Amino acid sequence: MRIPFAQIDAFADAPFVGNPAAVLPLSAWPDDTLLQAIASENNLSETAFIVPASANDAADFELRWFTPAAEVALCGHATLASGHFVLSSDTTIDRVRFATRQAGVLEVARRGTGYEMALPAWRPQPKPLEAIVAALGVEAVETLWHDKGYALVIVADEAAVRAAAPDGRAIKALGPIVHIVAARGESADIVSRVFTDFYDIPEDPVTGSAHAVMAPYWADVLGRDTFSAFQASARGGRIGCRVAGDRILLTGECVTVIEGTYLLP
Repeated sequence: MRIPFAQIDAFADAPFVGNPAAVLPLSAWPDDTLLQAIASENNLSETAFIVPASANDAADFELRWFTPAAEVALCGHATLASGHFVLSSDTTIDRVRFATRQAGVLEVARRGTGYEMALPAWRPQPKPLEAIVAALGVEAVETLWHDKGYALVIVADEAAVRAAAPDGRAIKALGPIVHIVAARGESADIVSRVFTDFYDIPEDPVTGSAHAVMAPYWADVLGRDTFSAFQASARGGRIGCRVAGDRILLTGECVTVIEGTYLLP
């Protein structure tokens, strides 16, 4: 069996920045053990698999995402990469819709030299998160939670975000949680870092789904629906954010860096 794949840097305007994702087009869904094995082999924060949707679906493709350790409910950067994969292969179309299992139908559309991606707005709610704050090694100004497994910890400023010193083993022991540290920024309106040790990703380079959680909060704090974001990982990535009702619109560019073929028995 030969399966083509591409490795794409998402939220990146050049190679080797942003967040790399693998995208594999399939004709039908194989057993989940194969999908997980491929994602583990890739050893990227996410591997995206796309399958053509049936004719009566409200989408063009079905889409699933796997980390090296598990399937996830939502992945923004691998959705953007999947959109880039499809749209760069067919210049006659301007948008593509993906049906997902836990996040509904997601859309990626061309915007200038990049793309705009629509994700669900997952508004977090205030909640004490003492164990999470301790594991992250920060002083929290405010803590919030979303039931999809996202912890949002607000700190004083960008310097505090960059200085976060998480305990990876403590974070992993807390279970399947996406840990977000964020503040108003100097290099962008908001700055964040994201830690997901449970999924074998100690620090995610750029996390679209985290912005689906953060954006409703920051829109209220900033008093406007449109703002810029920077994820301050080692690779770094810039994201444009806009809140539009029950959707979050994220903008960014993508660069394909590897194309190849999986050779499987």
